[in-house]
Amino acid sequence: MRSTGIQKRTRSHEKLVALADAAEEFSVSVKTIRRRIADGTVTGYRVGRLIRVDLDELRERLVVAIPARRGRFGA
Repeated sequence: MRSTGIQKRTRSHEKLVALADAAEEFSVSVKTIRRRIADGTVTGYRVGRLIRVDLDELRERLVVAIPARRGRFGA
């Protein structure tokens, strides 16, 4: 069978969304998403002239759990 030159990626990017949609999903600004792309925290994907991001990747890299503090405040 002849290869068409198109390879399947190991990671599925089925959830690529516009920056505005991603910003709304995580309650941040579009500017914040753009900053994270610029500093390398998140990967941006150019689709034609548009930039898209993967929601799963954003969830992995932007959402940070805050550990519960043990004991009383000030202790």
